[in-house]
Amino acid sequence: MYKAFLKLTVPNILTNLTVPLVSLVDLALMGHLGNSSYIVALGLAVALFNLIYWAFGFLRMGTTGQVAQLYGRDDTPGIHLIVAQGIFIAITIGVGFLLLQRPILYLYSELINITDDIQQQIGTYFDVRIYAAPASITVFVINGWLLGIQKSRSALVLAIVINVVNVVLSYAFVRFYAFGIAGVAIGTLIAQYTGLLVGIFFLWKEYKWTWAAAFFIILRKGGQWQQFIQINSDLFIRTLCLLFTLTFFKVKASELEVNLGAANLLLLEFITISAYGIDGLAFAAESISGKYYGSGNLILLKKSIRAAFLIGLGIAVLVSMVFFVFSDLILLSLTNQELVILEAKKYLPWVIIAPVVYAVAFIWDGIYIGCTASKQMKWSLLISTFVVFLPCYYLFGNVFGNHGIWLALTLFMISRGFIQSMLVKKGIYNRLHAAKMS
Repeated sequence: MYKAFLKLTVPNILTNLTVPLVSLVDLALMGHLGNSSYIVALGLAVALFNLIYWAFGFLRMGTTGQVAQLYGRDDTPGIHLIVAQGIFIAITIGVGFLLLQRPILYLYSELINITDDIQQQIGTYFDVRIYAAPASITVFVINGWLLGIQKSRSALVLAIVINVVNVVLSYAFVRFYAFGIAGVAIGTLIAQYTGLLVGIFFLWKEYKWTWAAAFFIILRKGGQWQQFIQINSDLFIRTLCLLFTLTFFKVKASELEVNLGAANLLLLEFITISAYGIDGLAFAAESISGKYYGSGNLILLKKSIRAAFLIGLGIAVLVSMVFFVFSDLILLSLTNQELVILEAKKYLPWVIIAPVVYAVAFIWDGIYIGCTASKQMKWSLLISTFVVFLPCYYLFGNVFGNHGIWLALTLFMISRGFIQSMLVKKGIYNRLHAAKMS
């Protein structure tokens, strides 16, 4: 069991870490342009796209969970249907964002309290990157399929292609062509469509997949949408709650005095690194727990959960140790502005403890996704967001200032892990038992 986890976990961690590394490069490019407003502008622009894209990250999660279970039952036609449904929804959503780009940017501009200069930079970034929407969301589905059939190495290749193209082009456009924040957006745009082409190649290689084949699958089995919609709607609500909390935190943390706001945004990159690292294990948990849930093997499912927590918490401790030892070096690589670094150092303890504190929620996420326990995930996020995070933010933020804001985020993550721990019997074990009896 542990060998199987490590076989999937290592490529998944490498895959995930390529994403925040790109974000670090982008921030470093902005952080060395001589003005902290560039850091704030990029941070807020990326926060908007995180909200736009990752709100529909449920398509990856729903695809992984359902495909993993079908993979456990050796149901290839069922896998074809799930992937076709996911791609159809992804392209539809992507085109919708292109049509609604002006209202989206206007609404976001009204919600945040920033200077005209930063607002203009955000608009410049948005006007380019929004055209990556169809590709970015479709790649989520392809990633979910690869993880579901345990092709973690192919997922790693896909991520490396996207992110290497992103880094190289962004660096070139900013440093050599002086495009500023637009250069980062152009690099991302080209990288996403490059990744889409690679993903289409993987589908063709595995199934001789064509767009025409996907279209006919949808037509032939068009009535089989109920389970797909139910699972993904729960995951959509869950993801919206998570993104609302993180975006709310990011926006409020950046609205403080400009150096403190920039410091908070840099510290959030530590959180992103730890989340993507531990999520590598969570993705393995999705694949393995989904496989055993789909095959109806409760004993192996429980063993896989124990293995996930043992390995996941070990990874979390290692990440915390890296942050403790190398935090100064990481900050210096992100910016050369001394005032921002001094502010960030005051709040480093929050990000040093974050990997261990947040790990339980991240690991349970992977297990719940693999077992398609979407309803329980939804309620754990609704409670953690509106009963824990928001009241704690306004209470502790007013009393302890920026430390109170970080405390609220920490309690939010603890709440998620606790609630999911309480719901595992009802949400996973009892459902599996009932399915076997029916």
